[in-house]
Amino acid sequence: MDTIQPPPSSRSGWADIFYQHAREHPYIAGGLAASLAAVVLLLIQSIIQISSSESSLFSRYALLGGTAGFVATAIGAAPALMLRGIRQSTEDAMLGFAAGMMLAAAAFSLILPGVEAGTELTGSAASGGMLVVIGLFLGAALMLGLDEFTPHEHEKTGPCGPGYERCSKAWLFVFAIALHNLPEGMAVGVSFAQGDLSVGLPLATAIALQDIPEGLAVALTLRAVGFKPLFAVLVAAGSGLLEPVGALLGVGLAGGLMLAYPVGLGLAAGAMLFVVSHEVIPETHRNGHQTVATLGLMVGFALMMVLDTTLG
Repeated sequence: MDTIQPPPSSRSGWADIFYQHAREHPYIAGGLAASLAAVVLLLIQSIIQISSSESSLFSRYALLGGTAGFVATAIGAAPALMLRGIRQSTEDAMLGFAAGMMLAAAAFSLILPGVEAGTELTGSAASGGMLVVIGLFLGAALMLGLDEFTPHEHEKTGPCGPGYERCSKAWLFVFAIALHNLPEGMAVGVSFAQGDLSVGLPLATAIALQDIPEGLAVALTLRAVGFKPLFAVLVAAGSGLLEPVGALLGVGLAGGLMLAYPVGLGLAAGAMLFVVSHEVIPETHRNGHQTVATLGLMVGFALMMVLDTTLG
């Protein structure tokens, strides 16, 4: 007599979900695995020097820079306790401003110092530039993999990532914010890794400044989808905690092996460029406010260029 088998469960485990997603996107999964492996190797290389007193000082610089980003995010989010919303054109201009500062920071505070450091280490401008290029692609691969394999939600395009149907809307937004803030913190950490304040200070200042409108935009977005004001502000402010965490990760990545410094600068720049191109700029162009968003981007770029010139 045949036994009746129970129907297969419609809810697979998380491991099965991610495995299936990896099979469907093998190249992205491979890029994510390679970039994560590179991050782990760089961290292992830096363990010895991180314990030294000099590296501990650099770590404190990085932690202070990342904490400044957290404080700025919280300050920016606070007005959302009273504001129900702002005009869409104003929000797009603010996000464009943040994108401009991130673009300039990637160019002036990460890529150019990375090429200079790589050239000094290798004795060749071509080799120094190639180290930064390797880092750029590692950073882009890291963010592309995290974007593809982390369940999160964008306001306009909706949920994405494997297993997003298992997460509440609140957590999907939290994951999206995390993807955005982590590379900023890493950039601050890498910029302080060699104790050069002329590199770290302008970048940390720029990121803190652009975190203010960014924190407000995130908090108002959370309010717009129905979250209570206090919860929206706390989540937006709490997302800034990933910046000091990312800063410590960044200083660890580039604080050990000397060649890791230009690669780490390139990795942070690649991650930031990916976020700007993949998320921020498209978000500002979906509502018909391309002009004000572009003007905001140019103002942010110019301000960061001035900061880098005066503080660097």
